[in-house]
Amino acid sequence: MKRVVVTGATKGIGRAIAEIFAKNNFRVCVCARTGEDLNQMSEYWASTFPGLEFLVFQADLSDNSQTNEFGAFILKNWGGTDVLVNNAGLYEPGLITNGEPGALENLMNLNLYGAYHLTRVLLPSFVARKAGHIFNMCSIASQMPYHGSSLYSITKFAMLGFSRCLREELKHQGVRVTSLLPGNTWSDAWNGVELPAGRIMASSDVASAVWACYSLPGVAVAEELLLRPQLGDL
Repeated sequence: MKRVVVTGATKGIGRAIAEIFAKNNFRVCVCARTGEDLNQMSEYWASTFPGLEFLVFQADLSDNSQTNEFGAFILKNWGGTDVLVNNAGLYEPGLITNGEPGALENLMNLNLYGAYHLTRVLLPSFVARKAGHIFNMCSIASQMPYHGSSLYSITKFAMLGFSRCLREELKHQGVRVTSLLPGNTWSDAWNGVELPAGRIMASSDVASAVWACYSLPGVAVAEELLLRPQLGDL
């Protein structure tokens, strides 16, 4: 049975991606920063996907030592994974001109370095098998700055650069790499905001697109997947 690792998977897009792989009989391993969220997800999983292996690990991937511990946990239990979804990330507004000292570094630690270090831990197992698929969660903000969110946009530009470089390095190793660039997608950040119908995508929309990319024949790869609501971003 194949395996998938999804970071930041207790809510939103990450959770939807974990569930669509579970529905297709993958063993699933997830991490998140909040233990209570992991406990609640484990209870849901046990009732929704009985008998399906589900591993959880509490880790803050902005901390390199915790990232390495999570990678070691995956290798100890599975020896590697067939699919890695680097989804963990944080959105915070902030400008270059007046951002708080350390704000960019904090965002970069999670939005880029967490994915970079976890990927490096697991890469030898991918390359040894000459197979697998790595998905990196970028953003529309990887292509154009978000108004009022320059610091976040910088990290997402960097994430797309990392993903493109990884694709170039691994294309002759049999490992596929896909950069995901979703626009406005529902998450807890939108709670309490009144939005017109059809103006924001569901997390399941992104998950379905991820599964479609994974399901392509081995000779093909979706290098970059750009998704937006039909009426455009808000």
